Amino acid sequence: MSTFDSTKESLKEVLKEICLGKIQLPDFQRGWIWDDNHIRDLLVSVSRSFPVGAVMMLETGGGMRFQTRPVEGLEKTEAVKANPEKLILDGQQRLTTLTQAIALTCPVNTRTSKGKEIKRHYYFDIRQALATPNDLDIAIIGVDENKQIRKNFGRDIVLDLSTREKECEQMYFPCDQIMNSDKWEMTLYEVAPDNYPKFMEFRGKILDSFRHYQLPIIELHKETSKEAVCIVFEKVNTGGVQLSVFELITASYAADGYNLRDDWFGSEARGVDSRKKRIGKDPLLVGIEATEFLQAITLLHTRERKLKDIKEGKTGKQIRPVSAKRADVLDLPLSAWKNLADQVEEGFKLAGKFLKKESFYSPKEIPYSTQIVPLAAILSYLKERWLEPKIYDKLSQWFWCGVLGELYGGAVETRIANDYEQMINWFEDDESLPRTILDANFQTDRFYTLKSRLSAAYKGINVLVLRNGATDWYWKASIQELDVDEVSLDIHHIFPKDWCQKHNISKETYDCILNKTPLSYRANRKIGGDAPSVYLPKLQQEKNVGLSDSQMDAILQTHLVFANFLRTDDYEGFIQDRSEKLKQLIEKTMGKEVSEAEDIA
Repeated sequence: MSTFDSTKESLKEVLKEICLGKIQLPDFQRGWIWDDNHIRDLLVSVSRSFPVGAVMMLETGGGMRFQTRPVEGLEKTEAVKANPEKLILDGQQRLTTLTQAIALTCPVNTRTSKGKEIKRHYYFDIRQALATPNDLDIAIIGVDENKQIRKNFGRDIVLDLSTREKECEQMYFPCDQIMNSDKWEMTLYEVAPDNYPKFMEFRGKILDSFRHYQLPIIELHKETSKEAVCIVFEKVNTGGVQLSVFELITASYAADGYNLRDDWFGSEARGVDSRKKRIGKDPLLVGIEATEFLQAITLLHTRERKLKDIKEGKTGKQIRPVSAKRADVLDLPLSAWKNLADQVEEGFKLAGKFLKKESFYSPKEIPYSTQIVPLAAILSYLKERWLEPKIYDKLSQWFWCGVLGELYGGAVETRIANDYEQMINWFEDDESLPRTILDANFQTDRFYTLKSRLSAAYKGINVLVLRNGATDWYWKASIQELDVDEVSLDIHHIFPKDWCQKHNISKETYDCILNKTPLSYRANRKIGGDAPSVYLPKLQQEKNVGLSDSQMDAILQTHLVFANFLRTDDYEGFIQDRSEKLKQLIEKTMGKEVSEAEDIA
């Protein structure tokens, strides 16, 4: 079955329907942004019968309901009271421009190319248009809200079109009379009859182009799904601005009188607190966006829906699945938001506490923001039970299997839904292991390809080292304490890069995570490019450090580094030993064995 019709409609009829409010905008559309130059260019294109592109509209009256608004410029007209029959999905800028420039008599509120706000009435210089029909851009002029052009800082009037008589006498035709010039022609015949023949030539060559202009229309049927509307809008939006799920749902809920934007962002004027701000009080959750929050609510809602289907005796495909896919998020009813939003908000707050308990202290350390969604949904279900030892251990194992197995990159909607449902089952049945734990796999050869802290596994291993109690080599504090206090930290080479290059050490090993650890800028500065056997004594003998060998060895051990390999500059021994230590740490954390790989050192 076709989801759309393609046709043509006269520009005159389209503008008429816009002014009557039969064609409006869905509330998720951004504002009109075209400047003076764009307006002139569009008027030239239509006057020369050039194609200006198809317009896409959505038929109203289906299952989807959106908050709507009239095209800009019609806010104070009867159009606001109308029930629209079509909504503009693509072509807003063009249709708004033509509405304001040729269908309304008030000045156009636009801006210069530099962004200065201006008011303009647009005119055709009739004589110029006839003289240069292939160069009409110089025949279109814009005058101020008083229908004048001034110079010398507004003191001198260069052109005055403030009355219809003056327009007719000087042969400037107002664009707001393009579709029906009867009254203007009557004035012309009365005050400047000698100009009438020229005008008639102008009407036949220019005005008829507008009056007979056929606009290509693609009309989506009212049965079109929200997901399809969202996808189509993103594909055709020539402004390059994507339509988020949140904006589409906001427009949908607004049709039922609910302001989702106020709920999420808050409104001082209406005394509404911000849900986003409440969640973001936890520094680990400042980046949580509305779409992620909606995803978590959808998980709870679709699970309730599935349980209801089962209770009603449905079987097989009749049972609707737990889902976090965009189509299901877009279908989230307002009732679900109202019933579940507070519960999910608490789930996100508990997610922040869980992450802190797992030794995450900064948003930049979190491996996958996508994994926070099922985590929050799971905690929404568990509530205070999440701290029960047996449940917490399962939650921690699942989380780290997702991180170290690198399972939450890319498209993860299916995994999010499966994990949410399977984790709930696992809490009640020890034999019902979630797929993420079964799928998770870490091989030791991955150590050699982890070179950047941008990768999830790199971040995860780094945090595991930190929570192992990694202490700075200069300051008397753990790395995490320094990080909280905003002391400059970074990931540094243990065997310095310069030393490794001089000793022909493969970059595959000296630049990987095995040879890196988090240190303060001061410790790194003391290391320089020296061999470990040289920089360790220097560090220990620093005036304000004064560490014995055993004390320094203990500090190195917190980084899973065996001091003897550093004191003897045994690079290969160090790499093999650290690989084994990190392997053991990962196995303990994931609750499963790590696969061995051939050492490439």
